[in-house]
Amino acid sequence: MKIYKSIFYVCSLFLLVAFTTVSNITEPTKKYKCMVQLKNYEGEGAYVVVSVVDKNDQYLKTVQILGDDKKWYADLSTWWSFFEKAKQPNTDAITGATIAGGERSIFVFQLNEKDLNKGYKLRFETAVEQQDYHLKDLEISLDNNNLKDKHEGTGYIRYVRILPN
Repeated sequence: MKIYKSIFYVCSLFLLVAFTTVSNITEPTKKYKCMVQLKNYEGEGAYVVVSVVDKNDQYLKTVQILGDDKKWYADLSTWWSFFEKAKQPNTDAITGATIAGGERSIFVFQLNEKDLNKGYKLRFETAVEQQDYHLKDLEISLDNNNLKDKHEGTGYIRYVRILPN
């Protein structure tokens, strides 16, 4: 009887640890559709990086990169320092082509629901070869009300429209 109790406790402990680990790994996420419309400008296509930043403007993660030539990522200097330190994997899976002046791009991204309503922001950074870099072309507070509106940019971005997917 004593051995069965020991086996029962060991199995229970194993299941508790396994459940806790799996629940921490699979955080609930929500998908959003995003359209980025650029202003009319002359020159090369814009590189756009979309990141989640905390209340202190510290990068938490990159959710989208528009621009597939990695040699130009350094033009987005503030994000680039974070990206290089973080060594984020699988960026090719979230990379798209640059957007030329007056064009738009539509993509889907995911956010952890735990990141909503905590004072975090979705930051859109833009840069164009041999032109300006806009660290905060657009920042959107990550709360449920803001993630279904149209937001105007201050640099190359005319506006961004986000909708729950």
